[in-house]
Amino acid sequence: MFAVGNKSPNFLIFMVDQCNGTLFGEQGPADFLHVPNLSALYARGVNFANTYCASPLCAPSRASFMSSLLPSRTGVYDNAAEFPSSVPTFAHHLRRAGYTTALSGKMHFVGPDQLHGFEKRTTTDVYPADFGWTPDWTKPDERIDWWYHNLGSVTTAGVAETTNQLEYDDEVAFFARQTLHQFSREDRSNPFCLTVSFTHPHDPFVTRQKYWDLYPEDKMPALRENTIAYDEHDPHSRRLLDMSDWRNFDTTHQKVIDSRRAYFGNISYIDELIGSILETLSACEFDEDTVIMFVSDHGDMLGEKGLWFKMSFYEGSSRVPLMICAPDRFKPATITEPASTLDVFPTLVELAGADVPDDVDGISLVAAMKGAGEARQVIVEYTGEGSIAPMVMLREGKNKLTVCPADPDQLFDLDADPTESNNLAVDPACADVLAAMRAMIESAYDFDAFNEDVLVSQSRRLLVYDALRNGDYFPWDYQPLQLASERYMRNHKDLNVLEGDARYPRFSENKT
Repeated sequence: MFAVGNKSPNFLIFMVDQCNGTLFGEQGPADFLHVPNLSALYARGVNFANTYCASPLCAPSRASFMSSLLPSRTGVYDNAAEFPSSVPTFAHHLRRAGYTTALSGKMHFVGPDQLHGFEKRTTTDVYPADFGWTPDWTKPDERIDWWYHNLGSVTTAGVAETTNQLEYDDEVAFFARQTLHQFSREDRSNPFCLTVSFTHPHDPFVTRQKYWDLYPEDKMPALRENTIAYDEHDPHSRRLLDMSDWRNFDTTHQKVIDSRRAYFGNISYIDELIGSILETLSACEFDEDTVIMFVSDHGDMLGEKGLWFKMSFYEGSSRVPLMICAPDRFKPATITEPASTLDVFPTLVELAGADVPDDVDGISLVAAMKGAGEARQVIVEYTGEGSIAPMVMLREGKNKLTVCPADPDQLFDLDADPTESNNLAVDPACADVLAAMRAMIESAYDFDAFNEDVLVSQSRRLLVYDALRNGDYFPWDYQPLQLASERYMRNHKDLNVLEGDARYPRFSENKT
């Protein structure tokens, strides 16, 4: 356990939303991306080039990121499933180890507990905390227009000075910098873990002019588009297309370009915000003792195969960036063995000097960062909108298998077929590989019980939400609390003491 006098490192975690991991491969950020701050982190850090989210959807992925438990164990099956307060998170473990834990931004906690171990939270969430977005597997053909994704995000792509999400991320960065200033004036013998979670580059695909201009149309990268007819798609992809109401939107080639241009622009926007926070980290003299992490909750298909957003096991949706920068502890390296966002929890806890629990689904990446990593398997689950039964993906080495009781198997060799165009599950020559990987999944899952658990959860939440929207309604959404009566100049403290406490460095510590 952590001991006072032997200070563990601080942690600064940058989480972004819907960032396609194929843009952050073995060579780091793609050459065409204007991301100087992320490129600098890559040059100084350890890059896990084949990292997968636990589920390609916000709330399930984030609950798993926090707890190192797959959705089948947290019960966070979709974007409206409650994350139980009794599930320990890395924030709980670090807090027990003497850390101050803080969150600025999104974590999509559903339910009345909006902290889950964080001692401080600076902003509200960008998404609702109630059960309103509950899917209903008993109505598989129903499209819920008021909250389902649609391709309007693509057809309205472009430039704006401000949007709902730009306003949110501006605030997230401001309060993150303010939190670092607060930490600088407090007891610096105690370590902190600050998680800064942005909502970009998540759609809508709208960015500010300065970031749009970084990606001239004639220099856009040649990313793959749709080359598959609707009837030739696998069943799950057809469901995702129907869910996005694709027939009612004209996603022209120009709109695909505009959407990607805004998406890349928003990655540059986030990079700039990250840079401003890193400047504050340095100005507060925390940079030499802080482990910095960059990760996303899931990816975005960006029109590849005609698919948009997430909710798919294809690489663009389920693969995410993961970089850990701690040059005094680990030499810069790129690791190609598969990793998972489930691994963040045990990695942080081990680096903090605390005991990693043995009942989590992730593994610590510390050994891998020291050059002693081993081959391993990664599991991804999906039970959100667009699914009609539990879906499980297994990545082992170069092979990736998707199994769902309602759909045919899909097996891809990612080395030979990075576009995932050739389903080897129907190839007799791959029958042994398919059987071995399928056996691994079947040994770990009772699909009938899994399916029943999801159905029961949906049924209960649909009833509770319907009831709570009748009569007086009290939202669970987080309400940031600020004691205005104790900020700036008030009569709660001697003015000279107040001014001295609010300054970093203190006058007596000022080297100039």
